[in-house]
Amino acid sequence: MDESTRKKKKLDWMTLFVSGGLLLLFVIASIFNEKLVGKWISDSFSFTAKYFGAYWQVLLLVMFVIGLILAFSKYGKVRLGKMERPENSNFRWISMILCTLLASGGVFWAAAGPMYHYLTTPPLFTGIEEGTVSATFPAMAQSYLHWGFSAWASLGTLTVIVLMYAHYHKGYPLKPRTFLYPMFGKKIFKNSFLGSLADIVSIIATAAGTIGPIGFLGLQVGYGLEAVWGISNTFTTQSLIIIFLVVIASISAATGIERGIQLLSRVNVSLVVVLMATMLILGPTLYIIDLFIGSEAFYLQNFLTMSLYRVDQAWLGSWTIFFWGWFIGYGPMMAIFISRISRGRTIRELIIAVSLIAPIVSNFWFTVVGGSGIFYERENPGSVSTALNESGMPATVMAIMDQIPFGIVLAIGFIIVSVIFVATTADSMSYTVAVTLSGTNEPNRFIRVFWALMFGGVAVSLLAIGEESVGTLQNFIVVTAAPVSLLLLPSLWDAPRLAKQMAKEQNIINRK
Repeated sequence: MDESTRKKKKLDWMTLFVSGGLLLLFVIASIFNEKLVGKWISDSFSFTAKYFGAYWQVLLLVMFVIGLILAFSKYGKVRLGKMERPENSNFRWISMILCTLLASGGVFWAAAGPMYHYLTTPPLFTGIEEGTVSATFPAMAQSYLHWGFSAWASLGTLTVIVLMYAHYHKGYPLKPRTFLYPMFGKKIFKNSFLGSLADIVSIIATAAGTIGPIGFLGLQVGYGLEAVWGISNTFTTQSLIIIFLVVIASISAATGIERGIQLLSRVNVSLVVVLMATMLILGPTLYIIDLFIGSEAFYLQNFLTMSLYRVDQAWLGSWTIFFWGWFIGYGPMMAIFISRISRGRTIRELIIAVSLIAPIVSNFWFTVVGGSGIFYERENPGSVSTALNESGMPATVMAIMDQIPFGIVLAIGFIIVSVIFVATTADSMSYTVAVTLSGTNEPNRFIRVFWALMFGGVAVSLLAIGEESVGTLQNFIVVTAAPVSLLLLPSLWDAPRLAKQMAKEQNIINRK
C-alpha cells in the first residue's frame, strides 16, 4: 500500500457542502418551478452546444490521435503507477472499465440509437434513403461514433497519464484539480480557488450524469417489468427499483474496488457475453456478423468526416454534442477511477484497452442489439419502430426481444444487466467522489455510501416531481461539461511531456 493511501486526509468540507448544496438546490428549485428550471437548463444547453460544440469535437479527436501516437511510440513502454506488474488481471481490469461507462446507456441506446438513425438518416448522409438497406451502414456507423473511439479516449487516456504521474510519482491526491498540477505546480492544492472550482464542477457533472441514468433506469426497468410480468409501471414500482439499485451500489461501494466493484463488473460482463452469444445463435447470426464488418469499415472510412461534421447545428446538439458533453462531464472522475485500477499498466496497454478494445467491444454489442432491431424492422416494418416512436427506448428493447425465440428469458436478462450496469456506475462514481473529497485512495466508507444514497435519493425525488426533471438533470451534465472540458485541455501537451520524463526515469530512452 502506497504512502498516499495510508495518510489520513481531512475531508474537504467546502467542496462537499457546495457540490451537495447545489444538487439539493436543483431539487428544491424543481419542486417550486419545474418549467422554469427546465427552460434555464435548456437555454444553457443550447448556448453550450453552440459555443463549445466545435471545440469538443476537435478536443476528443485530438485526444484520440495523440493517445494512439503515444501508445505505438517508444513511450508506450512506460509503466504507470510505480509498480512492475498490474494489480488487476486483464479481464477484471477491462470489465470494470466497460461497466463503469456503459451503464444502462449500453443497453437502451444500443437498441434505440441504430434504429433512430436507420429511420431518419443522419444529415451527413442525406443522399441515402432512410429506412432502406443502404441506410443500415450509416445508422450503425453513427452509433459507433457516439460510443466509439473518441468518446472512450476522452475518459481515460491522456488525463490518466497526467493523474498517475502526479499521484504515484509526486504523491499528490487523486483529484480533478491534479490535472492542473503540471501547469500550476503544488499551489493548486493549497487553498486554491481554481483547484476547488475544478473539484466542485467535476463532482456536479458526475452527479448529474449518474443520477440521470438512475432515474431513467427506474422508468426503463419499470416498463420492462410491466411488459414481462404485468407489474404496473407506477412511481412506487420505479422507486422500489431505484431503492434496490442503491442498496446494491451502497454495498458494493462500502466493500471497495477490490471486492464489490470488480465483482459486479465481472458478473455483468459475463452476463453480457451470454446475452450476446444467445442473440447471435437465436437471432440473425450471419446478418449481424456481416453488418458489424461492413459498418465498422464504413465507420473507419468516414471517421474524420463524421467526427468533424458541423453543418446541421440542431442535429449535432441533439446527438453528437450531447454525447460528447456527457462523456466529457464524466471525464475527470473516470480518469480517477481508471488511475486507481491501472497501476502497473503500460501507456500502450492503457490506451489500447480504453481507446481501442472497449470501443470495439461496445460497437459489437450495439450491432448485436441494434442490428437485430434493424433486421426485424426490415422483415416486418413497424415491429420495432412503432414501439420506439410510441413508448421510447425501453420499449425498443422489449420489441426486439419479442421477435427472438425465448424472448421473455432474454428480456429478463436485459433487465438484470441494466440494473447491474447502473449499479456499477453508481458505486464507482460514489467511490471517486469520495476520493476527491477525502484526498486518499481509501476514503471513509460512510462517505462512499453517503454518495450512493445521495444519487438514489435525488433520482427518486426528481421522479416524484416529474419524469422531465430527470431529463433536465441529465442535460445539465452538458452544461457542466463546458468548464470540465477546459480542465482536460492541458493533458494534450502535458501527457506527452510526462511520458517522455517517465521514459527517461525508467531508462526506456537515454538520458541526456
